[in-house]
Amino acid sequence: MSRTLNVYQSIAHATREHEVETMFGLMGDANLFMVDSFVRDCGGRFVPAAHEGSAILMALAYGHVSGKIGVATVTHGPALTNAATALTEAARGHIPMVILAGDTPVDNPRHLQSIDQRELVKATGAGFEQVRTAETVGKDVARAFYRAQVERRPIVLNMPADFMWQEVEHSEHVLDVFTAPGGVAQGDILDEAIGMIASARRPLILAGAGAVDAREQLIQLADRLEAPLATTLKAKGLFNEHPYNVDIFGTLSTPAAYDLFAQSDCIICFGTALHDFTTDRGKLMKDKRIIQIDIEPTAIGGGLHPDAALIADAGLTAETILYWLNEAEIAPSGFTKELDPATLTKHPVGSAKLTEGCVNYVAALERLEEALPKDRILVTDGGRFMTEVWCRISAPNPQSFVATVNFGSIGLGLQEAIGAGVAAPDKPVVMFTGDGGFMMGGINEFNTAVRLGLDLIVIVANDSAYGAEHIQFIDRKMDPSLTEFHWPSFADVATSLGGQGLEVRSMDELESAVAAMEKRKGPILIELHLDPHDVPRMRI
Repeated sequence: MSRTLNVYQSIAHATREHEVETMFGLMGDANLFMVDSFVRDCGGRFVPAAHEGSAILMALAYGHVSGKIGVATVTHGPALTNAATALTEAARGHIPMVILAGDTPVDNPRHLQSIDQRELVKATGAGFEQVRTAETVGKDVARAFYRAQVERRPIVLNMPADFMWQEVEHSEHVLDVFTAPGGVAQGDILDEAIGMIASARRPLILAGAGAVDAREQLIQLADRLEAPLATTLKAKGLFNEHPYNVDIFGTLSTPAAYDLFAQSDCIICFGTALHDFTTDRGKLMKDKRIIQIDIEPTAIGGGLHPDAALIADAGLTAETILYWLNEAEIAPSGFTKELDPATLTKHPVGSAKLTEGCVNYVAALERLEEALPKDRILVTDGGRFMTEVWCRISAPNPQSFVATVNFGSIGLGLQEAIGAGVAAPDKPVVMFTGDGGFMMGGINEFNTAVRLGLDLIVIVANDSAYGAEHIQFIDRKMDPSLTEFHWPSFADVATSLGGQGLEVRSMDELESAVAAMEKRKGPILIELHLDPHDVPRMRI
């Protein structure tokens, strides 16, 4: 049944018809009436951000944690250019999203804020969809949502401002995505892969983000093979509590686990592209058989070329391999019987060097791992502090872990923490950021978290420097002072923005912060003062 609506109302209704309940954004000339209709006419929720890029990042994390399509809206011109980094982060992370982007009137090519949106979006790796006419707007919205799911990336829907008040006959358009189980491995390559696995004496199973839905099948295969289990960073927490989970594979592993990986003779990789950080630039894959299973052909051979590759679903392939191992009565490897799980997952603490007025970073992280809420969502910003957080702070499962690692940017963490908090309001969100990252992108959205009443714990690793650059000057025996900053008190800033802030300069003050954290009633920020000369190096 159709009804007459204005175009801005039709876009709002079409968005809501795709089961979108929450929209993030910043309003301007070309999208404000659509947002108003989404809230007032469609019963949706609008979460206003302080910056356009923040809205995209909030929607990104919302989608990751909720499993739904994240939706954000911005207006034209500088609004979309402000979102370029966020779009790139989402595109490289293969995050399905829809961005409703207003555009200047098509009949005014000299408009002050006119820009070639298609070319801008193309450069980020996101997809572009055009509202072609007022009459096609419902189909255009449906096409954007369809493409986001099929292409697994953000799709920017261009909405010219001069269409918004035109009247159209609105009817529901939702395109089936035809989700079906992935392919089943078969043929000669499958036989070769099973032969490699059957002959392996020290096999290991490695799971990436593309295999997080196959947890039980991978565990069954690992138990049958007596093979340890490891994950990439993005699949952090997937095998929690399994006795032979050795946590993150690669440069982020413990020394004992790294030695174990080096000893393995066959690595069965499910849903991971095997980039340099995972493989330690190929060192960990030397002199061993590599079997790679992924539903995406483009993921195969990205970091290194495997000995066998199966373009197939991770879970179904694990079941298939298990079946044929049982049919052939292949004996288990016995590899796990040689292992001491406790040593494989314990990162060394090292000496707790103390600097007056600073806290030891590793010691602080070890204490926070004990004190932070267990059923949490963990979010990390970028910067040199992050690798120790990845190693020492646990996440319940991959869906509860959000890492801003797709584009190598800093200053994205707090925005994604807000999106995660909106997606899971019943869980506390713990976000780690550096001082530079917080000043770049966190400080302008902390008040957003306050306004939303989120249960957010922000840990700022403040070494008063841009640490990644600081260490490069130090290594070359050059003066690092250009990288050093005298920031304001982040704790005071957090308090002035409506939250609670605490400064930590000693382990005693950390204990006071932990006590305050346990009694928090809203967003709280804990500022760890660190010595820039005593922050551990990045493990990448």
